Amino acid sequence: MNLFLSEIVRMINEKVIPIQRMRFVATFFTACLLLANSARAERPNVVVFLTDDQGWGDLSVHGNTNIATPRIDSLAREGVLFDRFYVCAVCSPTRAEFLTGRYHARSGVYSTSAGGERMDLDEKTIADTFRAGGYRTGAFGKWHNGMQYPYHPNGRGFDEYYGFCSGHWGDYFSPPLERNGQLVQGEGFCVDDFTNQAMKFMEASVAEDKPFFAYLPYNTPHSPMQVPDEFWNRFKDKELALHNREPNKENPAHVRCALAMCENIDWNVGRVLDKLQELQIDDNTIVVYFCDNGPNGVRWNGDMKGRKGSTDEGGVRSPLLIRWPDQLEAGRKVTPIASVTDLHPTLAALCGIDVASEKTLDGISLASLLLDREMDTMPDRMIVNHWKTKCSIRNQRFRLGTQGKLFEIATDAGQRVDVKDKFPGVAKELMQRKQAYLAEVQGWNNDSRPFLIGHPDYLYTQVPARDATGTGKIKRSNKFPNCSYLFNWTSTTERIQWEAQVGASGRYRVELQYACKPENVGGSYELRFGDAKLPFNITEAHDPPLRGMEHDHVERIESYVKDFKSIELGTVELEAGSGTLEIVANSIPGEEAFEFRLLMLTRIE
Repeated sequence: MNLFLSEIVRMINEKVIPIQRMRFVATFFTACLLLANSARAERPNVVVFLTDDQGWGDLSVHGNTNIATPRIDSLAREGVLFDRFYVCAVCSPTRAEFLTGRYHARSGVYSTSAGGERMDLDEKTIADTFRAGGYRTGAFGKWHNGMQYPYHPNGRGFDEYYGFCSGHWGDYFSPPLERNGQLVQGEGFCVDDFTNQAMKFMEASVAEDKPFFAYLPYNTPHSPMQVPDEFWNRFKDKELALHNREPNKENPAHVRCALAMCENIDWNVGRVLDKLQELQIDDNTIVVYFCDNGPNGVRWNGDMKGRKGSTDEGGVRSPLLIRWPDQLEAGRKVTPIASVTDLHPTLAALCGIDVASEKTLDGISLASLLLDREMDTMPDRMIVNHWKTKCSIRNQRFRLGTQGKLFEIATDAGQRVDVKDKFPGVAKELMQRKQAYLAEVQGWNNDSRPFLIGHPDYLYTQVPARDATGTGKIKRSNKFPNCSYLFNWTSTTERIQWEAQVGASGRYRVELQYACKPENVGGSYELRFGDAKLPFNITEAHDPPLRGMEHDHVERIESYVKDFKSIELGTVELEAGSGTLEIVANSIPGEEAFEFRLLMLTRIE
């Protein structure tokens, strides 16, 4: 309610033309009445699907005849489809913008791994908002916004978390995952597994008679390109009718597998929709579906320019489908542009709860636009799409590209004609917004935050190779660090290090995940932090083969994985404070030390 009233005041104070002002005021009062009534009734549940690397064109509802996504399409038929909805160019920034309602550069996210994917700890998330509003909150899938608590999902408002916190994973079939910080083994294909866990969460929430906020950030069709045979067999020999604007750049196997993975997503979305119906809560559950960036390969995408990593239209345009049978008109298409930053304030407003953050949001509430069936326009706005050195600005009609060219998207979705000279005033206005934004976030990628260990409110801390630095000739298994390990440790002068901060003094049980060839067994090592030392030896060989390729349908660019062995090293007494956590070698009897995957620290209460 307070959000709507404050928005009315804002719009009255701004220079909105009288007819629009009257319409908006009437709409907001209508929305207030609807929400006042819903507040007295049962509060709606919320289910949010976020897919990884899917792209706008990977849905049949958008005209792609290469694929069939009937259950996702049903959200548009039974709810609202946004015509122009924008996210970021890559994964973790989009997740941060959804969670906070703020541009990722404001929240500390500047990279997709090694700590740069973390949101600053003074940010409040949509899960904080819904938990404060009395909701059970759960996330199931790929987090990608920090691993060590309180960057961990359990520290960002989620009561339950099941999945993996890295940016990508090396194997999608029964992989190592975590549940609320504790390491577990997944069961079956990971997206199916995440869906199973999310449905159990929904069932438990209904049993407790509490509304729930369920976030399902799926990790497909991000590579490695793996999918159950049932879905791959539909596509492995399929002739594709639609192609990218540059068909000679397509990798047919990659395209087919990506589409097969999207059909698996559709099947899982259908399972959730069926579960909501089974629980008799589908009419009063808000279901949201979107993806995190453009497609992760060259394939049909509606003739738009750009793909994942680009701030052109094709790199940042995403599906957005919202269904709420109790309140939203079925089959409606929304034409005003919208941003992923809008989802936090919008969903809070639809559920009648206040946004937890006291910071200024970049997103706006679209609740009035959704609730008023007659409303089809909004005052023009400018949406920023930014990633590293790329920054593009979109208003309702135009996009100012990264290189300063202006495109009239309504008539030139492919961004082929620069109309800067035809519309100099528009180009100047959008450039001024771009320059102002970049000035606002200056220094956004300067990061001195340590990796946090042993927070007083949490028992578990994962310290992976992903976040480590290996000195000397130590190598990483792949340039993409998220699911990597360290090897080629050949000298006692070399070490594995993390700049860290211990949050709570105390005793910690330490486990190590390693691999070691028989000829390299017997080395002597120490885990050190400040004055604390935990000596250990590798006494047992464990030399598993690389794997993951047995499930790949396309040769991957990420690291292959191993089944690392987990051993307990003992306990160590750590003092709160900052310093360098490191593993050092006192002796290496063979050609190299062990291969390193992960440290797991558990605080002993």
